[in-house]
Amino acid sequence: MTAIVFLLVVVVVCGIGGVVLWLQHRQPHTMESGVDAFKREMNALAPPADDPEPKLRRAKRPTRPGAPPASDEGR
Repeated sequence: MTAIVFLLVVVVVCGIGGVVLWLQHRQPHTMESGVDAFKREMNALAPPADDPEPKLRRAKRPTRPGAPPASDEGR
């Protein structure tokens, strides 16, 4: 009988611990939290504030197999 009581105590303590962890790490589901999450994502994707006009880099054209590599001297 004492083994069953011991196991029940362990299960209850684990259950309480699981509920506490779930409550601490759950995601809020309000409209305001959704807007805040969207703003955080847009700020992460935005260019740095100290660079007012980002410079675009030209993509290099792929070369044919066996062709010499393209040089940028003539441009």
